[in-house]
Amino acid sequence: MQQKIKLPTNRNFGIVFSIVFLIIALWPLLKQNDFRLWSLSISGIFFVLGLFNSKLLSPLNKIWFKFGMLLGSFIAPIVMGIVFFLVVTPTGLIMKLFRKDLLNLKKNKKETYWLDKDNSNSSLKNQF
Repeated sequence: MQQKIKLPTNRNFGIVFSIVFLIIALWPLLKQNDFRLWSLSISGIFFVLGLFNSKLLSPLNKIWFKFGMLLGSFIAPIVMGIVFFLVVTPTGLIMKLFRKDLLNLKKNKKETYWLDKDNSNSSLKNQF
């Protein structure tokens, strides 16, 4: 089952790319170099096309969106793997080192695994 994902508007696409190319144009000024005229020109074109929500940006918008989906399809699992191995795994190892059993998974010789609960605060009034 594949969800239909809506493309961003051409206006947003044009303005975002205008800002990106403006940053590229002005970046050399931080190191006392000349600004990039070609990038400033492209920034202006994207800005004008973005303001008028031009249909000329539709093919570029679709290509950029598909590139983002492709990139997300293999970057997300890599990031999740890094989070798992840098956060979850060390936490589990530390818990084993200190012999913590937060889920009560260790076998015991009790008749039941049910836990007795103190119901002194069991009023359902004002739950939130």
